[in-house]
Amino acid sequence: MGWALLAVGLLMAVYTLLRHGLRSAPRPRARPDLRGRTAIVTGGSSGIGAAAALELARCGARVILATRSARRGEAAASRIRRETGNNEVRFMHLDLASLRSVRAFASTFLRQEPQLHLLINNAGVSAGGTTEDGFSLPFQVNHLGHFLLTQLLLERLRSCAPSRVVIVASSAHCAGRLRPEALGRPPSGLFSTFQDYCDSKLANVLHARELATREQGTQVTCYAVHPGFVNTSLFRHAPLWLKPLLVPVAWLLFLDASEGARAVLDCATQDGLEPLSGRYFTECGPRVPWPAGRDDRLARALWEGSERLLGLGAPGGDREGHHHHHREGQREGSAVPTAQ
Repeated sequence: MGWALLAVGLLMAVYTLLRHGLRSAPRPRARPDLRGRTAIVTGGSSGIGAAAALELARCGARVILATRSARRGEAAASRIRRETGNNEVRFMHLDLASLRSVRAFASTFLRQEPQLHLLINNAGVSAGGTTEDGFSLPFQVNHLGHFLLTQLLLERLRSCAPSRVVIVASSAHCAGRLRPEALGRPPSGLFSTFQDYCDSKLANVLHARELATREQGTQVTCYAVHPGFVNTSLFRHAPLWLKPLLVPVAWLLFLDASEGARAVLDCATQDGLEPLSGRYFTECGPRVPWPAGRDDRLARALWEGSERLLGLGAPGGDREGHHHHHREGQREGSAVPTAQ
């Protein structure tokens, strides 16, 4: 018994040393005063979303937690109000797996809230399945629902400019393969759920890129951000055989939610990022995405395909003269590529 306890103690000591040795100490962040500014955080009741919402509330922002579960959403809003002393934190129901719910949320928000300065498209799923609208679950929750939400709130963001859209993407976009003719249909194959997730994360990167192009001159800027490998409930959908391996690795090497929220908050609040609108960020700043994540033709095809799936018209067509793409491509080309 004594030997067993000693072995467990030694293992815990090694684990602790590894955990702290392999993880760099967080650098302190100065955040601006956000009083008088309104933010929406999707998936704001847990994980990165809750951590980001807490920090925004600490800075004095009015924060809307847009999340599916009323019980968890109300509890998170109450906890954030209590911890920050900021009473301007409220829950509003949003289920991104239902386009009807997205439209209802936008309609209610626009009626009740006069301002919007910051939209953080954070909610995400890694599970497979199909939504009530007939699309694959990861594609709709991670991209299409957020695309619709952004479009419905864009006029309000413009009228309150300067404003920002932050899209939580992932380095998983490196394995994404988007086929414009098959958008929203789950891919086939043994690892179809994982592929579906990677495809949706590529869509996030391309959505930010194309939105930035279309919003030039409006003072609405947009950023895709990889928050790092974060130990959140996203992994609850991992296959059972993988969990014994994933759980210790996640606890050992992955960031916690507040650490993961830092890169998201940087994109949301840091001064001087406007010239980098459309870019892909990690905690270390702007990074060059994988090649598919800088494919401007694919970004445009994704945008037009998403509009088509949602029945959104684009009167007058797209803005022509995408010189921004060429300029940005040159700027990105001079950076050092990373696999983030």
